[in-house]
Amino acid sequence: MSSIQSECKHLDRCVTGHPFNPPHLIPLVEVVGGAKTSAETIERAMRFYTAMGKRPLHIRKEIPGHVANRLQGALYREVAYLIDQDVVSVADVDAAVCMGPGLRWALMGPNLIYHLGGGPGGIRHFFGQFAGHMTQGWANLGSFELGPELQKKIVDGVLEEVAGRSIEALSQERDTLIMGLLELLSHRVKAEPIAARGHVADDL
Repeated sequence: MSSIQSECKHLDRCVTGHPFNPPHLIPLVEVVGGAKTSAETIERAMRFYTAMGKRPLHIRKEIPGHVANRLQGALYREVAYLIDQDVVSVADVDAAVCMGPGLRWALMGPNLIYHLGGGPGGIRHFFGQFAGHMTQGWANLGSFELGPELQKKIVDGVLEEVAGRSIEALSQERDTLIMGLLELLSHRVKAEPIAARGHVADDL
């Protein structure tokens, strides 16, 4: 945004609202200001998206890929590495995500999940017990190139997993399941989004 707004007339009013596919269903919108964006503009964008029923997330510092895309990329790097090393098939690594941690991530983020994993001692106990093992595990994560051979391997595996279903059919299945999950999640107590200056975003 800092680069984009350098060519604009009203620098303080420039802001990015970054949604996710399918944007008509996914609540998350990343709100990113540039070096010259005013706090008022950030807060106004946060209120706007909140009023739409979205869950705006204020990205406090510009970084390539924002936040959610970086998280997706980090996970997919290891997904592709495990496929490359013949540890698991394409279909099975998808199952490992969506039938395992993905179910928990739809309900709580990784920090809260690890807080629960710490038992009565919460996240402090979790770190005391597992921080060393996690750090060692990070050192063993895959480093490789997503070259033509691996791309073909993943493409072949994806097409096998698709089993002849069309893009339209898969999209409809995805959207139907997202709507069902959102309906289920709507019954839980919601935490209000936090605006740019650290207070709750007001309605428009």
